[in-house]
Amino acid sequence: MTAVDLPAVPRVLIAEADPWSRDLLKQVLLNVRCDARLDVCADGQQAATLLQEKAYDLILADWELPGIDGLSLLRNVRQKRRSPALPFILLSSRNDSASVREALPLAPTAYLTKPLNMEGLTQRLQDLLLNEGESVYCEIPPLAPGMTLPVFLELRRDACDGAPLRVDVKAAVQQSLGPDGLDLQRLEDRVRLDPQITAVLIAAANSAGHHGSPVQHLPGALHKLVPGQSMNLILGLTLKHNVVLGDPALMDYAERHWQLSQATADYARRLARMLDLDHERCYSAAILHRLGDLALLRCLEDWRLGGGALDDEVIGESLFTFGAAYGSALRTRWRLPLELRQLIAATYSLEGGVYSREALVVNLAAQMARLTEHEGLEELAKGKTARLLKVGLSELMRVRKA
Repeated sequence: MTAVDLPAVPRVLIAEADPWSRDLLKQVLLNVRCDARLDVCADGQQAATLLQEKAYDLILADWELPGIDGLSLLRNVRQKRRSPALPFILLSSRNDSASVREALPLAPTAYLTKPLNMEGLTQRLQDLLLNEGESVYCEIPPLAPGMTLPVFLELRRDACDGAPLRVDVKAAVQQSLGPDGLDLQRLEDRVRLDPQITAVLIAAANSAGHHGSPVQHLPGALHKLVPGQSMNLILGLTLKHNVVLGDPALMDYAERHWQLSQATADYARRLARMLDLDHERCYSAAILHRLGDLALLRCLEDWRLGGGALDDEVIGESLFTFGAAYGSALRTRWRLPLELRQLIAATYSLEGGVYSREALVVNLAAQMARLTEHEGLEELAKGKTARLLKVGLSELMRVRKA
């Protein structure tokens, strides 16, 4: 089957158990055909049901699906003897020759091993979904008539894609590649400033395909994920819409939140090191504590591009009303570990009567980051958090100057 055989708008099925791999496949495909009618599922039984109900033009399925595996789906599709054969891309973590020999008689259109080569996958999809030299442009849909900003933001809260990117992702990955492949330490050094990348990698490292103790910081996530998977997830973020804000006012707000996150994270790491605590965990919690505000700014860019009006007052009111709710929704939906979520919450306030020392550290770090250049540390040194940590003015001054 060639692209010329496809209908004007192709229908595609993606069947992948891991939520972050599933999202990556979706983004790569929509980057090729933004108009595709897309069905996405997480298990083989649901995929089999969809195949009975609908006629697809392309299938991407993981061999290791729960229930009915991807190879069985391929076998069922081939038994129907459709002519021309339905394009079916089989994905698998199996790269041994025996597995390849098992799959080849069923004539998959492509057998791609994980971690995926994104350029190779993109080329395959272009060959299958586009005629030579063709491209598809999708206009940004206008806002529904009568839509108000509060209703728009409420509707988007549970489905937003997270924060805009602070780091030049492609440059960071390119600079982290060496003769022996991806240098994880270099990559960490280049992306640790970015709340979105940090959150996505931690969430992916804790998803269904990865077992063991919960990962609560960026270095742990990078070491738990296969290097190629980390690179794909990071590069995949660039395929999403509005990863770079276009409105100057929104960009100004984002910069302020990034700087506040960075200052809090730096102070948290220094305090934790000084007190011999888990400094990486404290750093990651602090860098993530403004994720909801940043995600909200990205949704406001969608509002603007859809034709909605924005000004400084509207942006400020939206952040005040919805920022915390966006952060809570994202942390829950992405299933960040409960202990990390509690640590992030501690940057805002300390609840209950018993606090971990890490919670006290991130809380004190956030207080330090919020001080203006004209405010000293004397009041913080006298405050409850510093007293519980047994940190005095001299220690706080040392942390600030480090």
